[in-house]
Amino acid sequence: MSNSKRRRGELANPALNKLLEYGYIFIGSILIGIAFNVFLLPNEVASGGVTGISTILKGLVDWNPAYVQWALNIPLFIAGLILLGVHFGVKTAVGTIFLPLVVYLTEDWEPWTSDPLLGSLFGGIGVGLGLGIVFRGKASTGGTDLAAQIINKYTGLTLGTCVALIDGLIVLSAAIVFDIEKGLYALIGLFVTSKTIDLVQVGIGRSKMTLIITNRQEEIRDGILNKIDRGVTKLSAYGGYTDDERPILMCVVDQTEFTKLKQLVKAIDPSAFIVVTDSSEVLGEGFNRA
Repeated sequence: MSNSKRRRGELANPALNKLLEYGYIFIGSILIGIAFNVFLLPNEVASGGVTGISTILKGLVDWNPAYVQWALNIPLFIAGLILLGVHFGVKTAVGTIFLPLVVYLTEDWEPWTSDPLLGSLFGGIGVGLGLGIVFRGKASTGGTDLAAQIINKYTGLTLGTCVALIDGLIVLSAAIVFDIEKGLYALIGLFVTSKTIDLVQVGIGRSKMTLIITNRQEEIRDGILNKIDRGVTKLSAYGGYTDDERPILMCVVDQTEFTKLKQLVKAIDPSAFIVVTDSSEVLGEGFNRA
């Protein structure tokens, strides 16, 4: 099925799209809950968020992490509705309630490692993978993200700064409650989580954007259109030294097609100037649609 037909099918089935979004929330929450119980909690890695707070309180006063997460998530969600409006919607409420439920149901699972470094690495990957999937469902699991948005609204600090401050305080608390080494492991977990979320959101970057400066533009344009079967855009540009008009050809190709494109350009114009960059995500005909 072509991309355009698949896109039309998606638009024609809003109920199916909504069902998929809820599926993302449930699957993502399951991954986060399992990663928390088999990697992070047993190794006392409190890498930010409400799950990090529950890890600290588990070590400090032996409170059940699931109950702590419910006790923090639900009031934060209600505060978000009151202070920020109702745009969070039902999906965020589902994530707010379902994630602690997964933590509760998997609390008796045996740890998969007793090495804090492995726990922080794979726990960070698991949480990041789960959060990335939840975000693809256009929702969140609530928690400190809502707290950061509330602080952002009433203090004027940027949202990124608010998130960093909250997670930083949690990591600092972990270093005080446990020890400095556990705090450092928490930083590793936090870093891996953020990078994994980015990976899930934008992909690995398999596409290449190519800018071609050449005196044989029409031949190369025809070759790209007819031999590689990719679109090409002509950008208006001028030479910095001569001030002569020198249009640039821009083409985005899949990584597997890049060698073919390079060979085509060099065969037509060996003196062509080519600039290549990675594209983390490409949307449009012939590429991803969502």
